[in-house]
Amino acid sequence: MKPLLASFVRGHDVRILAASVAIGVMVAAVVAIFDAFTVEVAFEWLIEQELWMQMIAPAIGVSTAILILHTLGRGTSSATSDEYIRAFHERTPRIPIAHLPGKLLAGVTTIGMGGAVGLEGPSIYAGSSIGLWVHKRTGSWLRRDEARLLLTAGAAAGVAAVFKAPATGVIFAMEAPYRDDVTPQALLPSLLAAAASYATFVALVGTEPVIPFFAEGSVLVDEGSVSVLGVEAVDLFGALLLGIAAGLAGRGFAWLVRRAKNQGKRLPIYRRLLIGGTSLALLAYISHEAFDEALTLGPGTDAMAWVVQDRALRLIALLFVLRIAATMATLLAGGVGGLFIPLAGLGVILGQFVGTAIGEDQTALYPILGLAAFLGAGYRAPIAAVMFVAESTGGVGSFVVPALVAAAVSQLVAGASTVADHQRDHRLGHLERRFTLPLSSILSTDVLTVPPDATVSEFVYFHVLGRRERVVPVVSGDTFEGLARLDDISDLDREEWETTTIGERMASDLPVALPSWTLRDAVAAMESADISVLAVTDPDGSFIGVVTADDILKLDEILDETGA
Repeated sequence: MKPLLASFVRGHDVRILAASVAIGVMVAAVVAIFDAFTVEVAFEWLIEQELWMQMIAPAIGVSTAILILHTLGRGTSSATSDEYIRAFHERTPRIPIAHLPGKLLAGVTTIGMGGAVGLEGPSIYAGSSIGLWVHKRTGSWLRRDEARLLLTAGAAAGVAAVFKAPATGVIFAMEAPYRDDVTPQALLPSLLAAAASYATFVALVGTEPVIPFFAEGSVLVDEGSVSVLGVEAVDLFGALLLGIAAGLAGRGFAWLVRRAKNQGKRLPIYRRLLIGGTSLALLAYISHEAFDEALTLGPGTDAMAWVVQDRALRLIALLFVLRIAATMATLLAGGVGGLFIPLAGLGVILGQFVGTAIGEDQTALYPILGLAAFLGAGYRAPIAAVMFVAESTGGVGSFVVPALVAAAVSQLVAGASTVADHQRDHRLGHLERRFTLPLSSILSTDVLTVPPDATVSEFVYFHVLGRRERVVPVVSGDTFEGLARLDDISDLDREEWETTTIGERMASDLPVALPSWTLRDAVAAMESADISVLAVTDPDGSFIGVVTADDILKLDEILDETGA
C-alpha cells in the first residue's frame, strides 16, 4: 500500500494535495450558495412574472451589477473566467479575494434577472480566487511557484461544481489558458480539487443534470432512440457537417464577443446600459411573441429544453439569432457571467437545426454534437467539450465518437478565434519564458553617466581606465543623448583627446528601450544594432538606466539556481 501511495503522490508534495482537496470543498460550498440564489431564487421568480417585468428585469440586473462592482467589488471589472486566464499567465498570479463577494453578487443580479450569460464565469472566478487565497494563507508551507497549481485546481473545482462534471472541470482548467495546448503540471491537484468539489456540491444540491434534456425520461434516454453499440455512417456525416457549421458560427460569435466587450469598455455607462437594456427588453418581447415564452432570458437552459422538441426550422433559426443577440447585449451592457453555457446552448440549437434539416431530429444526438462542436470552437477547448458530453450522457459511444469528429472539425474551421481574452497559442519553452520577463527585472538604474561636453580624455581616464567601462551613457541634465563607446574613439589621435568632446564622438543613432519592454524586445534591439549596452528612457527621453548583455546572462543563471 505504501509504494502505491508513494507512486500516487510522486512529484507532488502531500501538502499541495491536501490544500487542493480543501479548495474543492470550499469552492463547492460557495458555488452552491451562488447557484441557489441565482437560479432557485432570482431566476425562478423572474420567469413567473408578467412580460413587462421580464422585459425590464435584465436592465435592472445589469445596472445593479455595475453598482455592486463599483462599491462592494471595489471598482473591479466584470471579467470572470477571463481573470483566471489572465492570472494564469502572470509570473505572480493575483486575483484578490476581496473582490469575490462583489463579483458573485453582481453575477446573481445579472443572471438571476435574465442576463444571457452563464454561471460558470463567477464559479471559475470563485475557484481561482479561493485557490490563490489558500496559497497565500499557507505561504509558510507552500512554495511561491505552487500558486499556479492551486489557481488551476480552484478553476477546475468551480467548473466541476457548477456543471456537476468533475472531469470536464479538470480538462477545461488545463485547456482554457491556451488555444492549441494544455498545461499538465496541475493535473493531480486539479483532479483532487474537482473530485472534492463535485462530491460536496452534489451532496448539497443533488445530481440533477445542468442540461435539461440529459435528465431521466428525456429524449436522450428514450429506449430505441439511439444505437449504443456502434456509430452509423450518417452520424459521422452529420458530425462533419455540424463541425463545419459550428466552426464558422463559432468564428463569427467570437468576433461579436470581442466587439461587444470592446464597445462596452469604450462607451459611457449610461449609454451601454441604455443600448444593452433596451436590446434585451426588445429581444424578450420578440421571443415571447414567437415562442410564447421569453427564451432569451438567462443562461439558455430553457432554450435548450424548448428547441429539442419538434420545432419548425424557421423558429430554430430565429432562436439561434435571438440568443446570440441577447448574449452580446448582456456583454455590451457590462453584465457579469460566463460564456460556457451560452456557447453550449447555441450549439444545441445549431445541432437541432442541422438534425431537423437532414431529417435526423428524432434523438438528442445532433443537439449534443452541436454542443460539443460549438463549445469547443468558441473556447478552443475541444477535449473539455467532448468530456462534457461523455460525462453528461454516461459515455454512450454513439454520442462520444461523433462528438469527437464534430469538435475536431470545428477547431480546424474556427482557426485561432476564441471568446476568451488572454489566451495564448501554446506553452512557452524555457528560453521563451525568460523572454517574457519585464525589462525591470534586469534594469540597472545606479549608472554613472558622462555629459556631452566632457572631453574624450576625461572619458578615457575616468571611465575606461579608472572603472573599466567601455560603454557609458551620455546624459545632458535628465535627457539621454547617446552612448560614449571606446570603439568610437579608437581612431582618434592622442593629441585630440583634450579638445574633442564626447558629444562629437558619441553614438546617437542606437535603439533606446522603454520600461514597458520585455527581455525579448531588448535582446532583439541589441542584436539588430550589434550592441551590448541598451539605454532605457521614459517616453519623454529622460534617462532611467541601462540593460547589458551581462545582466541578461546573470539573470538566467539566477533563475536557474532558484528554480523560478
